[in-house]
Parts: sequence; structure tokens; C-alpha cells
Amino acid sequence: MLKKGNKLYSILTGSCPKCHQENMYLDKNPYHISKIFDMHERCSHCNTKYKIEPSFFYGAMYVSYAVGVAFAVAAFVISKLFIGASLVNTFIAIVVTLVVFMPIIIRLSRNIWINFFIHYDKDKAS
Repeated sequence: MLKKGNKLYSILTGSCPKCHQENMYLDKNPYHISKIFDMHERCSHCNTKYKIEPSFFYGAMYVSYAVGVAFAVAAFVISKLFIGASLVNTFIAIVVTLVVFMPIIIRLSRNIWINFFIHYDKDKAS
């Protein structure tokens, strides 16, 4: 389904946006909360620097807001429209969804943010 060379591949797998060969994170599991922000300095395959400038990933906070809203809307639609939960239960479902998926939202927003600035290079991938 997802093939290397596609931005969506890099975003969903957390792989290097330039070559798609290496994972950007030291620990692939986003639920190891103490290591959620730990990234390699550079890609070992293509030598791409992940932290382009100091505080580069502060911009990912804006993306995180949008991704969080998308998760909240999905939780609302599922709980209110499909299940038919009350308004209070729907609110609880939204809060629980955001808390449970917080590590994934953080990683996704970082992946989306870096993919805005670094593009796939076929030559670097081989």
C-alpha cells in the first residue's frame, strides 16, 4: 500500500524524509514517554540532519493542534453519531482519545512538520 518515495510513507513510519531508509527516532515505540522526543541527530544512510535549526520542531506544535482536532472530531463522530452516546459521554470519549493517542499525535506532527521542509530524493535512497 505505502511505497517508499511517498511522503505519506515517511509520515506514517517516521522514517527519514530524504531517503526513507532509517527511522528518525531512537525508540520506535511512541508510548515510551521518556524517549518520545529522542531522535537521531542525522540519518546514517543519507546524512540528512533532522534538527535543521535550533527549536526547529516548535512549528510542529501548530501541526499537533490540527492533528489533535482531527482525532477529537473522529472521536466525536464515532461516539455521538455511530454509537449514539450522550453529550457527556461523547466529551469523555474525546478526552480519553486525546490522552491515549497523545504520543502518536506528537510523533505524527513532528513527521508532518519535517516533511514540509525535506523532500524525498531518489538518488539518496539508493
